[in-house]
Amino acid sequence: MIEIINKQIVIDGTPQLIMCGEVHYYRLQKHEWQDRIDKLKDAGCNAVASYVPWLCHEPEEGQFDLDGRTRPELDLAGFIDLCQANGLYFFVRPGPFIMAEMKNEGIPFWVYEKYPEVIPYGWDGAQATTRTLDYMAPNFLAAARNWYAAVMAVIAPRLHGKGGSIIGVQLDNEIGMLSWVSNCPDLTEHVVADFAAWLGRTYGEAELKQRYPFSLEEGAERLKAIRSPEESYSAELLHDLGYYMRNRFARYVAALREYAEEFGVTGVPFIVNIHGTGGGRGFTFPIGISQLYESYTQGPGYLSGSDIYFGDLTMSNFQDLYLINGFMDAVHLPDQPLTSLEFECGDGNYGNNYGGRYDVSAADFKTRMCIAQGNRMINYYLMTGGINYRMDQKIGDGNDRVAFTGERHGFAAPVSPEGELNYTYPRMQRAIKTMMAVKDKLAVMNEERDGVAFAFIPDYYMTEYRYPKSGRTKEIVQNIEANRAYGGWEIMARGMLLAGYRFGSVDIQNKPLDPSATPVLALPCARYLSAAIQRKLADYLNAGGGLLLYGEVPQFDMEGKPCTILSDALGIQVEGFIHNGPHSWPSIMTEGWAAGRPEVHTGFAQRLAPGDGEVFMRLYDSGAVCGVEAKAGRGRAIVIAASYSGDVPLFKTALERLGVEAGLTHDNRHYGIFTTSTANAEGERFLHVLNLDGFEKELSLSERGTKLFGGRKLAVGSKDGYMLPLGVSFGDVRISYATAEINAVSSDAISFRLTQPEDVIAVETERGIAPSEDYIVDEQDGIKLVVSRKHAKIDDKLTLKFV
Repeated sequence: MIEIINKQIVIDGTPQLIMCGEVHYYRLQKHEWQDRIDKLKDAGCNAVASYVPWLCHEPEEGQFDLDGRTRPELDLAGFIDLCQANGLYFFVRPGPFIMAEMKNEGIPFWVYEKYPEVIPYGWDGAQATTRTLDYMAPNFLAAARNWYAAVMAVIAPRLHGKGGSIIGVQLDNEIGMLSWVSNCPDLTEHVVADFAAWLGRTYGEAELKQRYPFSLEEGAERLKAIRSPEESYSAELLHDLGYYMRNRFARYVAALREYAEEFGVTGVPFIVNIHGTGGGRGFTFPIGISQLYESYTQGPGYLSGSDIYFGDLTMSNFQDLYLINGFMDAVHLPDQPLTSLEFECGDGNYGNNYGGRYDVSAADFKTRMCIAQGNRMINYYLMTGGINYRMDQKIGDGNDRVAFTGERHGFAAPVSPEGELNYTYPRMQRAIKTMMAVKDKLAVMNEERDGVAFAFIPDYYMTEYRYPKSGRTKEIVQNIEANRAYGGWEIMARGMLLAGYRFGSVDIQNKPLDPSATPVLALPCARYLSAAIQRKLADYLNAGGGLLLYGEVPQFDMEGKPCTILSDALGIQVEGFIHNGPHSWPSIMTEGWAAGRPEVHTGFAQRLAPGDGEVFMRLYDSGAVCGVEAKAGRGRAIVIAASYSGDVPLFKTALERLGVEAGLTHDNRHYGIFTTSTANAEGERFLHVLNLDGFEKELSLSERGTKLFGGRKLAVGSKDGYMLPLGVSFGDVRISYATAEINAVSSDAISFRLTQPEDVIAVETERGIAPSEDYIVDEQDGIKLVVSRKHAKIDDKLTLKFV
């Protein structure tokens, strides 16, 4: 039995940490399957994942091959059974869409040819530039149902609980991504009619006529009016299309689940993956959350999973990964854990031209951060490369293969198409095995948090369907895009993390906002914010909450209508704004509690009338106020209404003034250190440390002012990460603390990876520790201090044996 409870994946009563590797069986010769499975197991994984391409298994309508009778590599049942024989769980991804560089994103050609009405149109009636389809078109759903009938006949008898090893089924892939990236909102006649019906259910007749001055009943008129909207209702259309598409995607996911269950798939979670990272950053990832959160929170039995494509995790982007994990968790139902369904691994050589070259720390760092934040399943994508076979049908597209990358596929993977290991494999392997050595602990641990949360507003990311000729929507969207991430992430969130704050996120749009649960809220804010959220923030402040606002004090709702609820509550008025110009270089000066800082150039600032608030930032020359601390009811807000520099002490001081201190701190002046901690209900903990820079750092770590590790300094190696135990027990042995990380546990021994010139492991046990030339043992106050005689840079392996 598989249960999703308490943010855990519980299999047959035991919480599990699932570490998958993606292996595309259909891109390998059947005799190669075992070799790739062996390499996946050697990496430390306990599960296999794979797409199941409809394009390959039903290339012609009604002609299915799921047992390998036309091509041996299409024996899906054989591959799943082989994985089970190897003691591995299986996570299956049967589409209909799978992407994976497949032609038509994995949809058979005959679907497009037989049902041309499902091919979308975009703005002004332009043809879609991607191979997306109208998900809810009756003929597409009928074809998808037939596909599910065939593939679920293989999957259903192999489910965990029914004698098999399948523990999860993904429904479609990256839903809504193609229409988002192309700004083509699938405006078929069917979609437009369905949208009109949705509008009728959402608004009253009088309000609907006010919003849309055209007939929603007359087909030709509404088609033209929605595909080519007038300026007067363009902002309303942006808003309503976004809400409608969320509903449409949720209905599509529900339909696929219904088909899967109809054909026997029950008792395992259905998973929806979230797209949106790009260019090594996470700025647009929340668009995927915004599009799909209604899909995976519409009922029990769903999980969401991230697509993580960040390349190297560095000082530039580490806060992005931390934030998007927080945003995912913020919209989840209480029991839903974090998972990652496409977790980038390999060397980044996607162009097969050595233009991408990741550091060996890339997958390691991302693994460590995601596990620390509570990810219960990670699927390393792509674990092994393969070959795109040539289809029997002549397509006439230049190569006739199933995918567009040429003959070879996955040349960036840790295991090449030919089965060779690349330079990233060993470090990835080390990370996976480190996690799996203590998997029973990590499977139930949660990140410890300080008293601050980062605000998430799904509607700030509902910007994907904007009419390109509308100046009104352009102004709204550009301002929201400028303020929802960028400075809010790179200045405020990065500063908070570097200052030692551990924080999650709160969906302030859909969830309660209570000062008792969230004492302080960090809010990246645009000029536009809905009246409902402004009112919620005002109530939060009045109830005693603390608000750190970075960006702009909102003056309008999300459709551009004047709305000053929040600024009124703060007693602040916005008098205008200034921008950096070709001959203007505005600067900010600090005063009051922020005084003593150098003048900082700014590209933008609001000019504020502070009312009774305490001013701490002004513009040079004009003296206009852009930084205010204001009281509101029993609460307090600190407003930075300007783009500012990465002043870590400033944000630390601001949060302390609001009443929250950083829990984990260090004394290295170079920053570049990420720290957090995880704990379970028994109080067992791990301290997670990443050195994001390419040089070693020495530091002392403190928690709430008390030095850790007996006051010893830690040397954190260049681009290295540690997961150090604090009060972790294995039977009758308790590791009070250690500067080395655990990498294997048995009944009579614990093995460690050393990290220091002289590591110390503090052990509490009634058992003896077997003598060894590798360490000395000194007992102090009932604790056995094991001091390594090995220098970690010479030999980083140490095993304690207990007698």
